[in-house]
Amino acid sequence: MKRIVVMISGSGSNLQTIIDQIHRSDDAAQIVCVISNKPDAFGLQRAKEAGIPHVCVDSQSTSGDRAAYDKLLVTTIEEYQADLIVLAGFMRILSDSFVNQYLGRLINIHPSLLPKYKGLNTHQRAIDNGDTEHGVSVHFVTPELDGGPVILQAKVPIFPEDDAEDIAQRVQVQEHQIYPLVVRWFIQDRLIMDDGRAFMDQHVLGSNGFAHE
Repeated sequence: MKRIVVMISGSGSNLQTIIDQIHRSDDAAQIVCVISNKPDAFGLQRAKEAGIPHVCVDSQSTSGDRAAYDKLLVTTIEEYQADLIVLAGFMRILSDSFVNQYLGRLINIHPSLLPKYKGLNTHQRAIDNGDTEHGVSVHFVTPELDGGPVILQAKVPIFPEDDAEDIAQRVQVQEHQIYPLVVRWFIQDRLIMDDGRAFMDQHVLGSNGFAHE
């Protein structure tokens, strides 16, 4: 059985979809721990209600020392012997050392059609640039911020009257569809990262992931 650690900072809506679609329904995998960097993250309550071990590794505990904080994360993760680490709204930049330790076992979901709009405020940036479509990407995490190989994307339209919140809601619907799907591919051993590229069923994925193959 594959062992999954989910890392969060906030409400944990993507965590909930993985609980519902993987943890409660797939005998091949279990979420063995939910880690938050914020003690008031609602996702911790979601984990509690699902009977999943959960812990806050408070981002204030190391006085801004990122390397020291990431060592605490590693110590916690190693206790649970994770096969896969899922970043589900974990709002911290992880150190190269942390990322390299879990390379190929660390995935993230980002609210844009990567490689466009890495970083924050993606919905407003898409509006400001006059885009007519936007979306979300699941990717392997590498030391380059939001730069790891894309696994799967989903697109949403942008309408002239939209504001950033309208787009965020539309994108979140797609997040809840594609993130559990990618997790399932990984636990089924269909998905790997090798030599900086994502492979699905032993076929290398293009720059925009499986959705464009």
